[in-house]
Amino acid sequence: MSDQNPRPDETKTSKPQKDLSVDPLTAPSPEMFAPPPARSGGMPLSAWLIAGAVVLAIVAGLLLAGHRKIPAITGIRPLDSYAANLPLTQLQMSESTSLSGGKSTFVDGHIRNSGAATVTGVTVQVLFRNEEQMPPQIETLPLALIRTHEPYVDTQPVSAAPLKPGDEQEFRLIFESIPANWNMQMPEIRVIGVEKK
Repeated sequence: MSDQNPRPDETKTSKPQKDLSVDPLTAPSPEMFAPPPARSGGMPLSAWLIAGAVVLAIVAGLLLAGHRKIPAITGIRPLDSYAANLPLTQLQMSESTSLSGGKSTFVDGHIRNSGAATVTGVTVQVLFRNEEQMPPQIETLPLALIRTHEPYVDTQPVSAAPLKPGDEQEFRLIFESIPANWNMQMPEIRVIGVEKK
């Protein structure tokens, strides 16, 4: 009679056992090593930075241009009819270099109102001549009065401190660029516009 019970040395095919030494919560999953999904839409950060820099440059340029320059006037303009009453004396030139390496040139002097009107604005043309028989470089800008010398030279428009008859004030003209072929002589300063009240 055969024995129906299996012998101990006989093995049955059994299910694979789970490896209990790996913790399912800390084990790396295949998704962990997959590349991140592609983002759709939006601009990269570098594009935003470049756009911001361009906007800042445009705003700074407009502020500088609107701060002291008058729209370009080509050619030498005739003197204002009141110019003879506004002599410019004690002219001196100086320059300074900024930390960024930019150079500014200054023309300082005195203006006196020897006429009968109160002056609220003065526009000048400054002619930088050269030795090459070429037309001078012409800069047109408003005259700025020196308000204080300490801790630095600070200027204000003539309208902030109008020149009454007999008044004399110091002024400063500021130039950010001078032509390379300038003859290094004091430029000619012409009063081409006077606002009075």
